Amino acid sequence: MEIDVSIDNESLSVPVSNPFRIDADGVVEKITEFAILKGAVIDNLNIKGLVARMVRGIAGCEDGCPANALKFVAAGYNNFKLAYVEGGILIANTVTKNGKTISLKMFPGF
Repeated sequence: MEIDVSIDNESLSVPVSNPFRIDADGVVEKITEFAILKGAVIDNLNIKGLVARMVRGIAGCEDGCPANALKFVAAGYNNFKLAYVEGGILIANTVTKNGKTISLKMFPGF
């Protein structure tokens, strides 16, 4: 599994080796460092909660794929605009409080 984080037109790829035992703190740390480097203020965004929900959306599949992803997108998450793309890709977009566009795309590893 992989998470692609884009801020404005720059991106960072964060690999997730085991989605069932994700190191959420490590993933969030990488995203936060990237955001700081790009001047995006993300302290009001619950990135850790978002990543955990996205992982469950495409890796959990307790209700059958892509059922969980579709339910997650339908329910929404905080101030993120969510989308599901065929092939199991989840996308979350928002604008930070200082006007930077941030996008997280989660790609399944299958």
